[in-house]
Amino acid sequence: MITEIAPAETRTQTPEPPKSPRTKHRRAWDEAPRWQIYLPLGIYLLFTLIPFYWILLFAVRPAGSTSLVPWPMTGEHFAKVWTERSFGTYFMNSVWTGLATLVLTTVVALIGGYALARFDFRGKRGFMLALLCSQFVPGALLLVPLFQIFAELQMINSLVSVVIAETVFQLPLSMILISGFIKNVPYSLEEAAWVDGCNRFNAFRVVVLPLLRPGLIAVGSFAFVHAWNHFLFALMFLSVQDKQTIPVGLNTLLSADSVDMGALAAGGIIAAVPVVIVFAFIQKWLITGFSSGAVKG
Repeated sequence: MITEIAPAETRTQTPEPPKSPRTKHRRAWDEAPRWQIYLPLGIYLLFTLIPFYWILLFAVRPAGSTSLVPWPMTGEHFAKVWTERSFGTYFMNSVWTGLATLVLTTVVALIGGYALARFDFRGKRGFMLALLCSQFVPGALLLVPLFQIFAELQMINSLVSVVIAETVFQLPLSMILISGFIKNVPYSLEEAAWVDGCNRFNAFRVVVLPLLRPGLIAVGSFAFVHAWNHFLFALMFLSVQDKQTIPVGLNTLLSADSVDMGALAAGGIIAAVPVVIVFAFIQKWLITGFSSGAVKG
């Protein structure tokens, strides 16, 4: 049976659905003049960049100068803090502490996160709740017992004590994040690898681990930055100058009588540059990790 199609002019046209207020608001925003968008953003950017300009001004202008323009420029403050104030040693200690914390936190969080994502065991919900609640415990509350433990183990004035303390305090959140990434990887991929002859470890290494790259980079980068910037543990566990890190080194530039603003600004820039470089290179991985962290396709 052949059904005749009605001419186009006689067909009934479906009325368009009414536009929602959100659609109208979005169209009004798209049609807004550009200055209404860029002016607030420009004011916010100016407000944000002024402190950075101020610290750069103090770092590169000569001592005693009151000019608001960094000219003539000088590097005497950087040379002073790097050599006379031992910032070269502080910098290397911070690099070692940050990298060790990154590796240890990522490896342990990966193992624990896989267990939380793939296995059901008694007390799992209570354990997850304990991990979340541990984030509300301030690190200063555990300084005394940690100091006693490290003293008994003869680990005071050792960078290993700072690495262990930083890892312990970052593991709960890191394990929760990694478990979320692993849950987003289809379990059928691992099962297919098992059918092909892989054991659980090889299936995880070949199939799951490559898909966790954005999540691992996100967790590792935050572990590195937190260890790089943390002041309290390094201050309490490291009293020898050769073992101190950059945050403690910045604190040594402050005195009760006077403050060398040029040296302090130069030290602040030395402390900030590595973190800025890290985030500049891994920003796309951070966005991918925290937005999806899953298999695409």
